[in-house]
Amino acid sequence: MLKPEAVTHRVIGEVIRRIESYGLRISALKLIHADPKTQVERLYEMHIGKPYYQKLLDHITAGPVVPMVVEGEDAVERMRRLIGTTDPTKAEVGTIRRDYGLSTTENVIHAADSPQNAEREIRIFFDEEEIVKY
Repeated sequence: MLKPEAVTHRVIGEVIRRIESYGLRISALKLIHADPKTQVERLYEMHIGKPYYQKLLDHITAGPVVPMVVEGEDAVERMRRLIGTTDPTKAEVGTIRRDYGLSTTENVIHAADSPQNAEREIRIFFDEEEIVKY
């Protein structure tokens, strides 16, 4: 999911270009205002009780986001490499977060950390018929 700063800084196309150039494909994508209760709280439920939880919720609901389904061989692992670590200042050169991230919270993109979480997150934002198989 591209976070609000990716939308406001107009880097949606560049991030998608990088994902596709990395050999992955986009099978679903939309521009939305994420619903705090039905989407954002579910997305970040594993962080409930942590000091930064509310900051995450506030940030993702501060503007439009672009949830997407990215597919391909080892898609989760490859996406994690492509986006870089959470803190843009510590992310490897050439990663999305290093190149476009502003801070640990405003790091342009969220990606699932496991295939199981990817499936869970996809169900939060997409109905099955919205995902195009090709």
